[in-house]
Amino acid sequence: MIDFIQQLERSLLSPLPGRKAQYKMAHAVRQDTPPPPTNAREAGVLALLYPKAKDWHLTLILRPNKNPNDRHGGQVSFPGGKREVSDVNLEATALRETEEEVGVDQRDIQVLGKLTELYIPVSNFLVQPYVGFLDYQPVFHPQPSEVEQVLEVPFTAFLDERNRQLIDLPINPQITLKKVPYFAVHQQTVWGATAMMISELLEVLGQD
Repeated sequence: MIDFIQQLERSLLSPLPGRKAQYKMAHAVRQDTPPPPTNAREAGVLALLYPKAKDWHLTLILRPNKNPNDRHGGQVSFPGGKREVSDVNLEATALRETEEEVGVDQRDIQVLGKLTELYIPVSNFLVQPYVGFLDYQPVFHPQPSEVEQVLEVPFTAFLDERNRQLIDLPINPQITLKKVPYFAVHQQTVWGATAMMISELLEVLGQD
């Protein structure tokens, strides 16, 4: 299994496929996303892999849908969040937020590299995704205010073309996005920025 991690680490050192790979799992309106403004807020997220049942699993979280001001409430995402003044860099942000949200000791996480940053217009966040792994199966302790559920998804689920689907997605009572690409895993709809980051991760591995 360690061959997978070694291959991933080598691939992350090479030029990244970037937005072209991200847009393969993006809705059509995302194709016209403007460059991030100078006042965009910085955030870091972590694609955390770990071994379980002879397969590598990817850690995703389902965010609570209780705060009307949370533009991403009820969505599936990577652990992560906004940069705090105490964070020396965005990698520190991603590691700190991961420990806070799912209860994994950040000292046990080995960071392999990073993916292409991604601007999210609806919340004005410029997100830097990192990729890391644990060499053991963790026991998650989700933070109730931030995480409704931890999703432990076999990485092979993202390689199965049957799990790449399209959906008409209501955003609010007035707007429905048509034919939104998403990953159907764990009875959840993984779409938007998270799906775009996973799309690049797959291409980094040559699995697109």
